[in-house]
Amino acid sequence: MTDLSIIIVSWNVADVLATCLDSILANPMPNFTSEIVVVDSGSTDHTTTLLRERYPQVKLLAQTENLGFTRCNNIGLEAAGGRNLLLLNPDTEMMGAALGQMLAYLDANPAVGIVGPHTLNTNGTTQSTRRRFPTLATAFFESTWLQRFVPKALLDRYYVRDAPDDAVIEVDWVQGSALLARREVYAQIGGLDEGYVMYSEEMDWCKRAKDAGWRVVYLGTAQITHHGGKSSEQVTARRHIHFQQSKLRYFRKYHGWLAAQTLRVFLLILYLGQLVLEGLKGLLGHKRALRRERVTTYWQVLRSGLKVRS
Repeated sequence: MTDLSIIIVSWNVADVLATCLDSILANPMPNFTSEIVVVDSGSTDHTTTLLRERYPQVKLLAQTENLGFTRCNNIGLEAAGGRNLLLLNPDTEMMGAALGQMLAYLDANPAVGIVGPHTLNTNGTTQSTRRRFPTLATAFFESTWLQRFVPKALLDRYYVRDAPDDAVIEVDWVQGSALLARREVYAQIGGLDEGYVMYSEEMDWCKRAKDAGWRVVYLGTAQITHHGGKSSEQVTARRHIHFQQSKLRYFRKYHGWLAAQTLRVFLLILYLGQLVLEGLKGLLGHKRALRRERVTTYWQVLRSGLKVRS
């Protein structure tokens, strides 16, 4: 059995994907065998042509339509043959021996089911990719315009700021831009929950893994670069909707209906307030094009009602 299956979901990011694949191929793992599986989610650019012509060693699973990030990852997981499974974003680049380090760590620590690397931004600064599970208090503030007013200790705990960036530390979950899991974890808990179109699916997966008895570790000694959000940048309003709907789904699933509905009403009120504020700024003539774009985005979020998929 292959040691590692690298699963990449791609949507209209051919050039970024090529950079990612080149970085993988430029950093071979002499002690491990691997395969690369790319699930293309109905791209309309030259992704499939690029893969067939320049990367014939890649297993391409081309979909005829955009099925969403989570569903496509599950398609990749179903097709993968490795004893370890790496979910990897196309806007990442491998650095040095990171993949080999992650695999060696799993082999040496049989109680660990999931590992995430130390992830850098494009400018070389550390990207926050390790987390503890959110409390309801965290959910009301994190990733909203109220975040700047939250007590520092609340977010420090959530973002695991009590450990250095190069630490090897057990956490609750790691970001899905580069998430390495044992096949045994996948066999035991199944694939990603497709009720999450995108966002929070990795938090849910890690939650299920930990509930099943597996440990999740942030491996700060293995580094990659994540350039961030190239596919989701293409659909601003949908990004807001998917992010908040996913947050609500997680809280409904693990904290109950009342907690999720309370959070949903709170978020909708926040978006309404943002819409009114941006509209007033536009009327006063301050950056009108930007204000118009934001009003349109917030209106689409409000129209969605942030209803959670069953």
